[in-house]
Amino acid sequence: MAQPRLTAFFPRAKPGPAPGKSIARHRRAGPGLPLASPRTPPRKDAAAPRPPARKRSRPDPDPEPGEGVRGSARKRLVLPEPRAPVSSPSAAAAAGPPTPSSLDKKAKNVVNTTLSPGPRQESDLPAGLATQEGNCSFERVQNKEDVAQLKCRLQKLQALTQKSKLPATSTETCAALQSRLKQAQALEAKIRKRRAEEKTSEPEPSREPSEPPAATRDKAPAYQRFHTLAQDVPPGLTLPYKYKVLAEMFRSMDTIVGMLFNRAETITFAKVKQGVQDIMHKQFEQWHVGQIKAVYPASYTLRQDNNIPTFGAGMKRSGYQLTIEPVLGEEEKVDGRPHLSASRLLERRKVFGRNLMNLVKQHHKTFLASLSPPLAVPDDQLTRWHPRFNVDEVPDVVPAELPQPPTVDKMTTAQEVLTKARSMMSPKMEKALANLALRTAETSATEQEVPKASPTGTPSALRGVSQSLLERIRAKEAQKLQALMTRAPEREQRLAMLARLPEMARLLRTVFVAEKKQALTVEVACAHMIDSYRTTMAPGEMEKHLRLFSEVLPDWVSLHPIRQDTYVKLDKSKDLNIIVERLSKLIHEEERL
Repeated sequence: MAQPRLTAFFPRAKPGPAPGKSIARHRRAGPGLPLASPRTPPRKDAAAPRPPARKRSRPDPDPEPGEGVRGSARKRLVLPEPRAPVSSPSAAAAAGPPTPSSLDKKAKNVVNTTLSPGPRQESDLPAGLATQEGNCSFERVQNKEDVAQLKCRLQKLQALTQKSKLPATSTETCAALQSRLKQAQALEAKIRKRRAEEKTSEPEPSREPSEPPAATRDKAPAYQRFHTLAQDVPPGLTLPYKYKVLAEMFRSMDTIVGMLFNRAETITFAKVKQGVQDIMHKQFEQWHVGQIKAVYPASYTLRQDNNIPTFGAGMKRSGYQLTIEPVLGEEEKVDGRPHLSASRLLERRKVFGRNLMNLVKQHHKTFLASLSPPLAVPDDQLTRWHPRFNVDEVPDVVPAELPQPPTVDKMTTAQEVLTKARSMMSPKMEKALANLALRTAETSATEQEVPKASPTGTPSALRGVSQSLLERIRAKEAQKLQALMTRAPEREQRLAMLARLPEMARLLRTVFVAEKKQALTVEVACAHMIDSYRTTMAPGEMEKHLRLFSEVLPDWVSLHPIRQDTYVKLDKSKDLNIIVERLSKLIHEEERL
């Protein structure tokens, strides 16, 4: 039984154009230009009446390829004729430059049609291309190359449009910039020339091993400049900070030298330097040795020796080294050989400290001579420095000359030395050295001058005061300062106790009035005084003040030892103001002595 056909319910797709015609159109468009979109051709007579709709008849089941379906109302789409590509850049220029907006629009259309052409039906593709895979891949490659070329053209056009928008630089601006550049180059050349002249004119400073480095000659820090003000010891003859450091260096150096000397080793500066730096954690150089030699000349014997065995790679055996040997007496021998004992080390340390103190006393004596009126205090009676004498600003110890290694070139006459020196120096160097020598002589002369005291001119606040009165006041002040500098420590302690007595007198009378007794034991009186005094004080110190009361004011305070206790008796009938005045006069008298 034959099966019925279902074509009435499922109509067949309408055939498209013949495959040969679409291929021809694709080739006619050219590989470099895009395909134009299909359009419907216009009608010949728009006003003509439409033909009546006919009933769609069933098409032939097997139509031939290329023929349309009978009774179809769809008309054929006609593709536009492609334009001929521009072959040369001159022709493109003659045609006129395209606007950026039109170019962008066309490029977008091309990219959209090539990369995403939209849904296609099987009838739109030619039958030959559907079967040939190689032709399809070839066309895809061509489409990609076309897109790349278009992108390159778009980038070039965008660059041209940006350049056309930039303002053109004027010739005047360029000329001004060139003139400024020339001025800057001329200034740079002048600066380089001046720097070169300064370098050639400056002489090279001669470095001596005994001269301290520039860092030590600069301004010292505050903890060194005000070292004496920060000491908690009572005022007296204190050494500057740098002198104390030098004394500690001598102690460390003497310890290392004594240890090596007792072991019969050759004492070189390299060994001593390492030992001193390990002990003090400070830098130790040869100019420190020169300072020690200047303060204590009889401490060491220094010389330059060569061929000293060295066990390190730092110095050659044949090189000259500074050797150190302590100076000892004939009586200091052990087993026939000199020996540096601990007692001798202590004695040498005391001698070094005494020499440092003598140096400071010399500077202090120079300062006293510069005052108005000048003061003269013997060194054996000096117990403290002048209040205006800044101890920490005492100049450094001038280092002594150390032995230098002998020179290789030996010259017999001074003429040879001068000839060789002149041959090595240029005229500019000779002139610079002469100027440096003059400056050094001037600075040394100013340093050796006596420091000037405060200006002798009368200040504006003292105008109208007689000169004789001012001289008497200055003489009294000088006498007071001289007494202060020659005062013994015991005297200073007594004055400090006397200065506390006026305040203690009020407290002592208050204690007796509150207790309502004529006499109190020393322990009770001291306990009440300590509780009322402004600063903390030991009972023994307070008892010393009570005994001083009985010494300077026996008619007001008296001590009575009865059996094992000592009683204090106070006369409460006397006026306290009179007692305070008597104590003040006594203090002034004691300060004048």
